[in-house]
Amino acid sequence: MSSCRHSSGRAERFGHYLPAAGFADLARARPPVRPRGEESPVNPTLEPSVLHLLRRHATERPDRTAVTFVHDHDAPDGARSLTYAELDTEARRVASWLQERCAPGDRALLLHPAGLPFVTAFLGCLYAGVVAVPSPMPGQFQYQQRRVTKIANDADLSVALTDVGQLHEAQQWAAGSGVDLPVAASDAPDFGDGGSWRDHSATAQDLALLQYTSGSTGDPKGVMVDHANLLHNAASFGRALGFTEETNFGGWIPLYHDMGLMAQTLPGLFLGSQVVLMSPMAFLKRPYHWLKLIDRYDIGLSAAPNFAYELCTRRVTDEQTAGLDLSRWRFACNGSEPIQASTLREFAERFAPAGFRAEQFAPSYGMAEATVFISARASRPPVFRAVDAQALEKHLVQDPGPNDPVRELVGCGDALGSDVRIVDEQGTVLPDGTTGEIWLRGPSTARGYWGRPDATEQTFHARTADGDGPYLRTGDLGVLVDGEIYVTGRTKDLLIVHGRNLYPHDIEHELRLQHAPLRTLAGTAFTVPVPHEEVVVVHEIRGRFTEEQLRELTVAMRATVHREFGVHAAGIVLLRPGAVRKTTSGKVQRSEMRGLFLAGDLTPLYADLAPSLQTARAGAAG
Repeated sequence: MSSCRHSSGRAERFGHYLPAAGFADLARARPPVRPRGEESPVNPTLEPSVLHLLRRHATERPDRTAVTFVHDHDAPDGARSLTYAELDTEARRVASWLQERCAPGDRALLLHPAGLPFVTAFLGCLYAGVVAVPSPMPGQFQYQQRRVTKIANDADLSVALTDVGQLHEAQQWAAGSGVDLPVAASDAPDFGDGGSWRDHSATAQDLALLQYTSGSTGDPKGVMVDHANLLHNAASFGRALGFTEETNFGGWIPLYHDMGLMAQTLPGLFLGSQVVLMSPMAFLKRPYHWLKLIDRYDIGLSAAPNFAYELCTRRVTDEQTAGLDLSRWRFACNGSEPIQASTLREFAERFAPAGFRAEQFAPSYGMAEATVFISARASRPPVFRAVDAQALEKHLVQDPGPNDPVRELVGCGDALGSDVRIVDEQGTVLPDGTTGEIWLRGPSTARGYWGRPDATEQTFHARTADGDGPYLRTGDLGVLVDGEIYVTGRTKDLLIVHGRNLYPHDIEHELRLQHAPLRTLAGTAFTVPVPHEEVVVVHEIRGRFTEEQLRELTVAMRATVHREFGVHAAGIVLLRPGAVRKTTSGKVQRSEMRGLFLAGDLTPLYADLAPSLQTARAGAAG
């Protein structure tokens, strides 16, 4: 929730806040952009599979750079690249090894860190007709290892692939977790012989990958994505944004995440463009490296969650900004978590001296169950809609009065080739301007969840009250206004307190906005019945504080929650940085954090809990 107040709920555009001097010259230097709405260069009706498209590029543009990985941002030779011919050779090498051990349709776990071996292993799976299962590395923490083990057991794997540097760790995980499967390094010199590859006659209906969901409940499910889904989503994405084969793609999002693989990487390879990648850890250590990558490699499309733009705004220095040219970054996609209007404003103003303009933002909405993208807005300034926060609690979008509390919604553009409906709890389709669950259908909708027919039926085969369907139930709350999608929250995360509907990310964002020790860190808000629903806030804090200072901070946080949202926070728990559980894409696992709180499994730096919460925790633990 924003603390600003507006007398009108009309869309607010902030592009005119940016300095106009010099932009005419910069515009002439930008690469060409195909008009929005024209046919995409990625045409799913002409290519039966991803395999056919990639092999055509290897023949028609063999010497063009396909993918680059930057492993050292300060060294002149700190990057390695593959041309389209080399990428094809490496993919055939991996595929030949897989074909000796797997049948078409078998599953292969990809346990690669950031780098080229993931790309070649993923494409090798497609070349072999093997279903790729991207996964994060098991890591050192037990909850991370449990997640990878759950994925491995659920997917019924035939083999796991990693790189030479991580082979020992991957083998140790497999042996220690009881997962009985061979683990091999796909970049080993003696791995596979591309000359023995047998051409796999892939079709549009063949499964390409199992994209495991973020698992905010700790129970990841494998989304079945086929070749047709990948091609259609990339084509719709291209039509909406207007990028061409001259548009370079790239960024730091992990490739096991749907945004990293299917937004940042595959569309560029489908087009025959250049894709430039870097390590997520390199970004987190120095956000400047991401922006420098965009400048150095003329990247036209790079995507990231909202927190990445916030991190750049706070940590990139004036001196670093002075050396950047961001004018050629045509599509700054923001998605994968709630988009904050304040973040877009601050980023645009902060990097205006580097040539960044508001219309370069591409606020987007998507999910793995829809391949990746559902909607996106580009080549226009972002649209902010100020609405009455109290009316929104009643699922209504209304203009606020002069003294009404306001929440700003960020428009995520029109649907990309999908039929979108807003539906209430009874399945009734709602009119524009009314909040409900977002349902959709279209060629980008995946088949369902691997091995989970009941969950597939519930999520992918929903029907409206009048029998129309099937639709994909997104689990997201949102509203349509003039065709634009505004996402307001998640159905399962909604906080119902004294009959009011509150969005946890609003509370979390407001606390970070008003309390400096919380900024750039993770937190969550949830409710606990004691016996009535009471709000609990758990948040990370950085810095050294006395116990009295921590007590004063919890008092101030509780006052913020009451002042801005009119509810009492019965519990405030402060944790060390990194203690709040997140998904692989950086989303807070609210349900899991609530469970850890009730079980007494958090280790707080400081906690201020009402007596009723102490009783609830004791009861849950017992």
